[in-house]
Amino acid sequence: MTIATLIRAGLIVILGLFITACSGLPPSAEMPPASELEAEPYEIGLGDTVSVHVWRNPELGQSIVVRPDGFISLPLMGDVKAEGKKPEDLASEISDTLGEFIRTPEVTVMVTSPLSKEFRNRIRITGQVASPQSVAFQPGMTVLDVVLMAGGVTDFAADSRAVLHRQINGEYQSFGLDLEAILTDGDMRTNHNLQPGDVISVPRKQLFRGEL
Repeated sequence: MTIATLIRAGLIVILGLFITACSGLPPSAEMPPASELEAEPYEIGLGDTVSVHVWRNPELGQSIVVRPDGFISLPLMGDVKAEGKKPEDLASEISDTLGEFIRTPEVTVMVTSPLSKEFRNRIRITGQVASPQSVAFQPGMTVLDVVLMAGGVTDFAADSRAVLHRQINGEYQSFGLDLEAILTDGDMRTNHNLQPGDVISVPRKQLFRGEL
């Protein structure tokens, strides 16, 4: 091996170490910590569809969308504020008011379409994929699931440098993903389980990194 070859090999190693150090990301095989956010009781929001059922009085029941002003309209009651209330609290309020018209009403309120919370429970993938996506989160969803839903990576994807962004304690933190290992070698060490709000970004190949 010539001196020139050794120097060239040494420069490649140094450049690789420099690039890795500059990335500032945890090792790609490190499992991103789960968000510390705790599940909160559901509060009705604008655009939600709520179903109001009054036992033995079906004519008083409604399936209705919460208006932009936060109200719904019900028989005998007129406009009722729904936004910001838990379904059980709204049911109790409706029951108290209907008690002025019918004897011992039993009211149930269910949110049948939680549109107001839809975008909080989505996974997004951007960058060098065939079709960037914003998809509804499903329990058990993994990195590979979302990549496949996006049609896979493009020919220009630096798939070994993909990044998972996760909001933890109110701030996004980034973790390396090796999509090349997942898709080409079947190496699932970075095929992490996802959670609502996660964002996967797939960067483009760069000449100075020797990727083109």
